Amino acid sequence: MASRNSPLFEITPQMLLRAYACGIFPMAESADDPQLYWIEPQERGILPLDAVNIPRRLARTVRQGRFDVAVDTDFEGVIDGCAAPRPGRRSTWINSQIRNLYRELFRQGHCHTVEVRLDGKLIGGLYGVALGGAFFGESMFSTERDASKVALVHLCARLIAGGFSLLDTQFVTDHLSQFGTKEIDKAEFQSRLQAAMEQPASFGRMQAGTQPEKILRIVAAAADAADA
Repeated sequence: MASRNSPLFEITPQMLLRAYACGIFPMAESADDPQLYWIEPQERGILPLDAVNIPRRLARTVRQGRFDVAVDTDFEGVIDGCAAPRPGRRSTWINSQIRNLYRELFRQGHCHTVEVRLDGKLIGGLYGVALGGAFFGESMFSTERDASKVALVHLCARLIAGGFSLLDTQFVTDHLSQFGTKEIDKAEFQSRLQAAMEQPASFGRMQAGTQPEKILRIVAAAADAADA
């Protein structure tokens, strides 16, 4: 389901948070379109945090620690990267209203970024919104192989360590499916969302600079606990 906001109706950060709590998120038709669509998919993509699959080659890349990973240090760089044209996509849905809304949510501590750097240069990352024990992934980018995937692995470990139970990916893509994302229907998503919203969680519980090997252990331990 999608509905377009009225140009006379201003969306505020507080309104945006209420929409997330109801399972709705915004998108724009293009970067030049001043209006937003409210999206509520009938089938929702999620990545179960107790069943994250890390491909073997990617696990080696994470373990090598060749990338520097940080959180919440460069909102502008991450959203610029997510909005930049890329092969097969000349336009983006991140317009000026999206930038302004999430910039304010970042300032308030609701929006978070994971940044991946190589030799000091930002080469990948992602951003999303945290509410209770739910994290709503918005977008990711990569200019070097595996950079956004490494960001996602670090995000999963941080969410697990912080007590989150829901990672909303909005949709299932080829890029995400290798990690174990799956589609659930709207009713099941709403049930999981309400349960997650009621639980305490902290995006900052895991220390910055956590070693790559520990990142992998955190993700593996969550899957092992679920299988026990």
